[in-house]
Amino acid sequence: MSTTNTADRTNQTDIEAIKKVVAVVEHSQNNELPDEFVALFRTDAIWTTGGGKRLFGRDAISTFTHRVLPGAMQGTTVTFEVEHILFIRPDVAAVKVHQVYRNPDGTQEVGTPLFVMAKEDGQWRLTACQNTSVLGDD
Repeated sequence: MSTTNTADRTNQTDIEAIKKVVAVVEHSQNNELPDEFVALFRTDAIWTTGGGKRLFGRDAISTFTHRVLPGAMQGTTVTFEVEHILFIRPDVAAVKVHQVYRNPDGTQEVGTPLFVMAKEDGQWRLTACQNTSVLGDD
């Protein structure tokens, strides 16, 4: 994993906290826990799904997630690995993630989400996120 900090003040505590948010995204998806997933977002967050659906605000993200997540992961697992963190400001980070879905038939689907996070009241929150599939070689 690489990090870039425009202020040259890389904060290991923030890096670990950001990685923890990404780990909770992974946990909530693998265990089909929509409330755990939705709790990671700011109230005014933007989420674009891997299928290109644009969701504005935590309420819309919640409605969509509660509709699709239960049952969606049967026999499937997903892993998320933080590849790069760019600290835009000390309290705003762009986080590039390597995502791998493993299907029951042994096939894999690779994604490359971008999570923009903001630190509010000491907590890193998902703010503007784009979940993108990778076509062909990764």
